[in-house]
Amino acid sequence: MTQLKNAYICDGIRTPIGRFGGALATIRPDDLLAHVIKELIHRNPDLNPEKIEDVIAGCANQAGEDNRNIARMSALLAGLPNNVPGVTINRLCASGLDSVAMAARNIATGEPI
Repeated sequence: MTQLKNAYICDGIRTPIGRFGGALATIRPDDLLAHVIKELIHRNPDLNPEKIEDVIAGCANQAGEDNRNIARMSALLAGLPNNVPGVTINRLCASGLDSVAMAARNIATGEPI
């Protein structure tokens, strides 16, 4: 049996929570997430963006212009290398939790990203 690797959360930032038609209505979600990615890189100067293997994001109830791969778009907007993929998870209320679980599972099992 293969030995599982440990996965750790080393830092975390989340976007603000808005309401329908509220103050964040004009801000695209990929722009919000790009800001978070940039800040995480800024707060962790030892993190080499070239070593980032994937961006996994939770986003529920995507529609209209928001109905695209927000994780991939955010990675590009944040200036990550073009070869960094992204996946957006929509599990409604469990989107964020499932994205963390998916990342931990991929790390633990050594599954290629």
